[in-house]
Amino acid sequence: MMRARYFFGRGGMAAWSALVLAVALPMILSSPALAARSRRAAERAEKEAPPEMSLADIHVLGDRPAPFALDAKAAILIDADSGTVIYAYNEHEKMQPASLAKIMTFYLTLDALKQKRITLDTPITISEQAWRLSMDQEVSRMFLGVGQKVPVHDLLYGLMVSSGNDAAVALAEYLGGSTDAFTEQMNAKARAIGLTETHFMNPDGLPVDGQYTTAADMVKLARSLLRHHPEALTFTSTKEFTFDKIRQRNFNTLLFYDARVDGLKTGHVEEAGYHLVASAESHGTHLISAVMGTPSSEKRRTETEKLIDWAFRTFVTVNPDWHHVIPAEIPVFYGAADSVAIAPTRESAVTVERGQEGKVDLEWSPAARYLDAPVTKGAQAGVLTLVVGGKVQDSIPVVTQSAVARGGFFKRVRDHFRRT
Repeated sequence: MMRARYFFGRGGMAAWSALVLAVALPMILSSPALAARSRRAAERAEKEAPPEMSLADIHVLGDRPAPFALDAKAAILIDADSGTVIYAYNEHEKMQPASLAKIMTFYLTLDALKQKRITLDTPITISEQAWRLSMDQEVSRMFLGVGQKVPVHDLLYGLMVSSGNDAAVALAEYLGGSTDAFTEQMNAKARAIGLTETHFMNPDGLPVDGQYTTAADMVKLARSLLRHHPEALTFTSTKEFTFDKIRQRNFNTLLFYDARVDGLKTGHVEEAGYHLVASAESHGTHLISAVMGTPSSEKRRTETEKLIDWAFRTFVTVNPDWHHVIPAEIPVFYGAADSVAIAPTRESAVTVERGQEGKVDLEWSPAARYLDAPVTKGAQAGVLTLVVGGKVQDSIPVVTQSAVARGGFFKRVRDHFRRT
């Protein structure tokens, strides 16, 4: 034993270790298990690596240099009031919407409430199909029970806070008669509001062939939703929801980090990545963004926050008051009334860089000095032009707010002499 210890002294042991490593290391590295782990690690690193996006390919309002690229496949941010695109790239790239499809399910449900076809207290009986989704551990759910009667109010929170696929199916079955019929309604609504790059295949967004959307369409959908249903924010801004003693946090974790954020919806499927359509408001500026295809739920939050924070610091919405530019009424001759009220068809809004607010002007161009009766409601009386720094940014029709019938004989005679 003494001779053995002497033979493997410090130098001998080092040489022996080197020999063992030289022989064993190639065998270890070539093992199938290690090779598989290496491949997974490489794929994960490649997936999580920031995209090689050229800043020159990113469009920024006013042709400003792009401030940064996002770790996402596509992104767009707009001013909700003016509709102006502030930041965008790959915004027309089609991908699976995942749970973003639930925004349309939500929209149609709010339509039904507005049309009084249902109320928030309407009880909906949970079908076996909806219940089976609540038992699926691989999807988000609000844990509905088969045969349970759940009010629309709870299902809407379950849809937008818990992102419940079971809630989406329950609402779709009740409102459409079946999920297939409801999906037809989703696509009809998409066409009605101009979503030309979207096709739905189900009310919950579970991935199937033939279903797709784009970042551009998602902000368009969100903007239309909030314009027609501002009450939607009551549901989308809620941070947590408890149903049947099960408390769930909103999947939109940005609500917990930024007080300016008030919705809207997250989504995730393996093939497309992590999505977030967000709404945020600060000091009169309302932004809507869609950041799609990030590598993680954390990334969709941080990249969205980076985008909206930069936009709030850089741009502002200006809503000039048209009442000081346009007369309240326009004269009417030969009518039952001597004048008719006029107003723009929509509010004037423009997005400008901070510090440029003083360069915003409104110009009024009347179509005529007066109108001859009969006058229909909505008849064009002129155009309101929004100008920034001498450049026309928008033209808004100004129309009559009511109809004016033709006056009687003596009124027409009097107006004839009044006019001349």
